[in-house]
Amino acid sequence: MNLPEKMKALVIEADKVLTYKDVPVPEIGEDDVLIRVHACGICGSDIPRVLHGGAHFYPLTVGHEFSGEIAACGAKAQGFTIGQHVTAAPLIPCGTCEACEQGNPAMCTHYSFVGSREAGAMAEYVRVPARNVVPLADSVTWQEGACIEPITVALHGVERVGTLKSGTAAIVYGCGTIGMFTLQCLKAKGIERVYAIDIDDAKLEMAMKLGAYQALNSKKIDIPAYFKEHGLVDYAFETAGVPFLQAQVLELVKKHAAVVYIGTAHGEVRLQGPAFEKILRGELSVTGSWMSYSAPFPGTEWKAAAELLAAGKIKTEGIVTHQFPLSAGIKAFETLTDHSTGAIKVMYVMGE
Repeated sequence: MNLPEKMKALVIEADKVLTYKDVPVPEIGEDDVLIRVHACGICGSDIPRVLHGGAHFYPLTVGHEFSGEIAACGAKAQGFTIGQHVTAAPLIPCGTCEACEQGNPAMCTHYSFVGSREAGAMAEYVRVPARNVVPLADSVTWQEGACIEPITVALHGVERVGTLKSGTAAIVYGCGTIGMFTLQCLKAKGIERVYAIDIDDAKLEMAMKLGAYQALNSKKIDIPAYFKEHGLVDYAFETAGVPFLQAQVLELVKKHAAVVYIGTAHGEVRLQGPAFEKILRGELSVTGSWMSYSAPFPGTEWKAAAELLAAGKIKTEGIVTHQFPLSAGIKAFETLTDHSTGAIKVMYVMGE
């Protein structure tokens, strides 16, 4: 594949200044690969980088949810073919800190990250370490492949509870991208009674299409009262990052249940005494879930996500609600943050 010297990229040059411009194609080292990007999704974490002054530095190209094809390989990057369909894990752990040596790359204290601490995939090409590359089946579309990273976040959260017991029930609180994939991961692992909770009827309708047992609008239903009447659940996954919900979810589970916090807190989380007592007296297993990595790096979550997509057990149709060319620039971010659009996953698609 003949590589150009320049490529198009979206570059954050200042707060709310996202410029579509020519930049040099990244140079690769001996352990790297160069990926020609075909699709790149906007993560919720990209929003503050672009719109709220949250970039580590300027100029910066963001984007870490992507798929594409191998365009070039470094001298030591073995086992790939030019044109092979792939995605890649964006975390670049140091490999030498205590967390890395213990097989916990997500806890690395000296990491880099594609699309945050180095150039990302809202561009025609992106450089990644060869060990981060995850092959995709040819049957997986570029848009599906760009959903692998959020699928792994959901899968990692589900697996934080350990062994899922058959015949149990779960709640997924929040029906954004991560919530929709958490629902499907639970279904893929054999949990049939998965309740989806949100305040958006359109998202709840989509959750039902994706296999939710019940879809509940928390603006219209007293959620704690509902589960007191219909039975508490064994597992609860909070994916919205809403402080009120992060406290309330403790009221919805049985004793000895597991509660997993996947959503990042967007404010102060306050637990009243009775809620804390539920953890204590109910011997609840309460845990967080951070990113989507395990050992051997990047982790079984990535292999499983690719396999689940290829097998059709996880769907992205209806979750990817809006697609734009890279040249649309900040319009895609404005669409995602405008609640009137009904956007769930917004994606740049290029070079199909």
